[in-house]
Amino acid sequence: MVAAVARESGRAGGGYRYAVLALLILVYTFNFLDRQILGILAGPIKQELGLTDSQLGLMGGLAFALFYTGLGIPIAWLADRWSRTWIMTGALATWSAFTAACGFAGGFWQLFLCRMGVGVGEAGGVAPAYSLISDYFPKAQRARALAAFSFGIPVGSALGILFGGLIAAKVDWRAAFVFVGLAGLILAPIFRIVVREPRRGQADEVEGAPIPEAPPAPPKGGVAMLLRKSSFWLISLAAAASSICGYGVAFWLPSFFERSLGMSLVDRSLFLGAITLVGGVIGVWLGGWLGDRLGAKNKAAYLLVPAGAFMLALPCFALAINTTSLTLAFFLFLIPTGLNLAWLGPVINAVQHLVPAQMRSTASACFLFVNNLLGLGVGTYYFGAVSDLLTPRFGAEALRYAIYSGLAFYVVSAVLFTIAARRLKHDWVD
Repeated sequence: MVAAVARESGRAGGGYRYAVLALLILVYTFNFLDRQILGILAGPIKQELGLTDSQLGLMGGLAFALFYTGLGIPIAWLADRWSRTWIMTGALATWSAFTAACGFAGGFWQLFLCRMGVGVGEAGGVAPAYSLISDYFPKAQRARALAAFSFGIPVGSALGILFGGLIAAKVDWRAAFVFVGLAGLILAPIFRIVVREPRRGQADEVEGAPIPEAPPAPPKGGVAMLLRKSSFWLISLAAAASSICGYGVAFWLPSFFERSLGMSLVDRSLFLGAITLVGGVIGVWLGGWLGDRLGAKNKAAYLLVPAGAFMLALPCFALAINTTSLTLAFFLFLIPTGLNLAWLGPVINAVQHLVPAQMRSTASACFLFVNNLLGLGVGTYYFGAVSDLLTPRFGAEALRYAIYSGLAFYVVSAVLFTIAARRLKHDWVD
């Protein structure tokens, strides 16, 4: 089987590229599984280690974001010049090892440092994958392929919630970290054996004729070219504003279900896992499908689709947070969970087309730097800090009001995406 895959790896067509995409999705699933598992485990960790919501927010956001964002650009620079598959293999092994190490933490600082280590590994797990997909799939299918890759977000988040909660309930929270970390270490060599490095730019064809392999990325000046484009900054800040709310709400919803709805660890694992999986997969695919369909006629649609999705998500989230009916809450959360992820395919595709093929990893890393430094670094801590601030007045309901306040970031995101849509055509690189 491996030999057959290797023979197929020399070309982008056939079933091989879908096998590559499937493995990339699996790696991204572990990326988010290891990233989001802390949310469902926050309750038992807080109880055993005696932590505050602010400390949990720091571990869920800043501890991860510091190195994840800081190392992302130099690693992507290397990925534009060296083997992306080797970089991703090393990244997967690193973040999986640190995830397992979280299970042995004895206090706040030990767990904080382990989460920083997870961020170090995951810094090399996304931008090279975006570039690989762009070299395996033609332009007409790229937004959908990138959206399919982004299935790793809802699937990984759902599995982190589900497995983390169930293992913690059956054994303890430490076993949950060790189990998922070891599973990632097993996947790393399989990924390296199966996935081969494609020619850069091989999927960019003109009337069916493959263009020559893209030259190496320029040693300097490439990032400066990207940063001069106003659409890049608008897209990055728009995505970051949405991620402040998206990452923050995703991290704190398990605690909200415990405090405001009185759900047990197992019940909230099943409840939130189902919402994240079903709503997330539908939303990611819908966004990619709309992006390819509408973007072919008008490039602005790649950014107008997420702008509309966030404006629809806001009232749905507000209603969902306000209900006390579990049945109604399930369906109300399902809609904004999907809309919250609809931006991934079209926006990532737009970022890929702000630069030539040989700079796509670097462009993706620059985008992820802004998006995750603010989204991850600020979002999770923001909701925890506001919850601590409001606790003297609202008690266990403080988290509900903290989430209300964070929904305003969706408005900021929608406005920035709409402005960026007007400038995208000027900065687009075919």
